Amino acid sequence: MAALSNTSHPAALASSQTAVDRPGASAQSVIRIWSAVVGATLGAFMAVLNIQIVNASLADIQGAIGAGTDDGGWISTSYLVAEIIVIPLSGWLAQVFSLRRYLLANAVLFLVFSVACAFATNLSQMIVLRAVQGFSGGVLIPMAFTIIITLLPKTKQPIGLALFAVSATFAPAIGPTVGGYLTETYSWKYIFYVNLAPGGVMLGMLWFSLETKPMQLSLLRRGDWPGIVTMAIGLAALQTALEEGNKDDWFGSPFIVRLSVIAAISLSLFVWIELTSTKPLLNLRLLARRNFGFGILANFLLGIALYGSVFILPVYLSRIQGYNAEQIGLVLAWTGFPQLVLIPLVPRLMQRLDARLVIGIGFALFAASNFMNIHMTADTAADQLFWPNVVRALGQALVFAPLSAVATAGIETENAASASALFNMMRNLGGAIGIAALQTFLQKREQFHSNVLTHQVSLFEEATRARLAGLTRYFLGHGIADPALAGHKAIIAVGLRVRQQANVMAFGDTFFLLGAALVVALLASLLLRKPGHLAAGGAH
Repeated sequence: MAALSNTSHPAALASSQTAVDRPGASAQSVIRIWSAVVGATLGAFMAVLNIQIVNASLADIQGAIGAGTDDGGWISTSYLVAEIIVIPLSGWLAQVFSLRRYLLANAVLFLVFSVACAFATNLSQMIVLRAVQGFSGGVLIPMAFTIIITLLPKTKQPIGLALFAVSATFAPAIGPTVGGYLTETYSWKYIFYVNLAPGGVMLGMLWFSLETKPMQLSLLRRGDWPGIVTMAIGLAALQTALEEGNKDDWFGSPFIVRLSVIAAISLSLFVWIELTSTKPLLNLRLLARRNFGFGILANFLLGIALYGSVFILPVYLSRIQGYNAEQIGLVLAWTGFPQLVLIPLVPRLMQRLDARLVIGIGFALFAASNFMNIHMTADTAADQLFWPNVVRALGQALVFAPLSAVATAGIETENAASASALFNMMRNLGGAIGIAALQTFLQKREQFHSNVLTHQVSLFEEATRARLAGLTRYFLGHGIADPALAGHKAIIAVGLRVRQQANVMAFGDTFFLLGAALVVALLASLLLRKPGHLAAGGAH
């Protein structure tokens, strides 16, 4: 099973890709390959899930460790910064330390630091522990994708990519449900303990399936260190600016301005280094290939909508409906659980239909689910969100596996690690940019609608005077004897109603923006070419 030892050996990988389909292949060989695929995708699922379940319980964690609302955001930021740095590094580091050592070591570290986070007593400890957890957890995502596109033959890759879709689309959707339930039922500490049971299964499967191979430490001397340094600095600065920008008033903050300048310079240097280096960390020229380039664009926009909708819905339910974490989780469950039924059917659907058609239907449904929410009212709650969430689940389930298969079709073994890193990094980066943009967009649109509505609610309007008179009578009849105080409370009540309506309208605008991003993703997917091995009826 040398094929399962190191993703950097083309000959070894080429032999492994036929192992599953080869008539004379031993049952043990097939079992070990699928064990590697399932174990790795389970790790990727936990790494992605951990982001959302922590976000759902952030207020409880902040209170427990004495962190303020502003500083508490670093609990998430530290994880995300470390994760996005390590994703593009993982292919090279797996080559240096061998796939088995690298993947197992980071899987163990992820579990150890998950438990350690539950014992953090202050913000500084939590930030450091979350950063290490993010660095080790970030490894699990691209490694799972790489294993699928290198160890499985082309005809079996849709099945592997469907498994990976559970981590890419199902995990973000179900994260708030799991986080809310654990926090409300037990305590915030259990959101870190929950990784232990599936983590044990993951370690067992990877230990069984991955063979020991010698390390290639000499590669450290020949590494693309200028590219590594500029990439790490640039991505760290960009991710931090995106996470903290809205809170710090973006370019009104010298801190955000400095981060933005550092990110722009570092990432520009990184691109130049990668395009001129003889042995680059990432082969950026892959982006010039039609399917991979348009696939990356569609995947980036998918990240914006995927993580953006997971961000916006909880904010709406909390701010407008007053839902707690568990109630929010129950609403979002309908964007998650249907995917468990649908995702396993996608590979079979890809056998019968053009994969590009499946992608298009998925993006169309996902976009429609957001457009269904643009006419929200203050009464829009769990019941009204049920069908949009189900439609969203349908769309997400259909998109990821075929998009991944079409985008990576034709990628050579030696470029698999770069393709995996770019594909997963751009989806995560899309999520970070999407959430940052949506936060600012939501705030600006609320201010816009509030100004418009305030001008319409004038004391010169008969309807406004009648409303204020009715509210004043209400307060006088419910324990307030002073007419002046009752009138003042009536004005406050109208102001709060205007603010609430402005917020609801702003959320509607935000869902329209998400739907528009998905329409652009749909257009990008229409420009994909159909790979021969994914022709309808050809993937048997």
